[in-house]
Amino acid sequence: MNTTSTADTIRFTTKGQVVIPLRLRKQFHIEEGTRAIVTATDDGILLKPVTRWAIELAHGLLKRKPGDRPFAEECAEHKRSEAELEEAKYARHTGAR
Repeated sequence: MNTTSTADTIRFTTKGQVVIPLRLRKQFHIEEGTRAIVTATDDGILLKPVTRWAIELAHGLLKRKPGDRPFAEECAEHKRSEAELEEAKYARHTGAR
């Protein structure tokens, strides 16, 4: 998936609704009725669409084989690595060390 960062401007309606630009809806397989997880971050609001494509991508993720690490442990490790990547990305962007 292309994750090249470009900025788009949007407006909020009086009801707090926004329109996601078409190219992003296509890129993230967002269709009418798609739900999203909304998270407050230090940088602003993060929307993570929950689409059929994302669900199919994760299909079987929760199935554990005998001897596998617990899912909670694996998930925590993944979150740590994602946080480290975001921190590195932020540091590169701001010039922080």
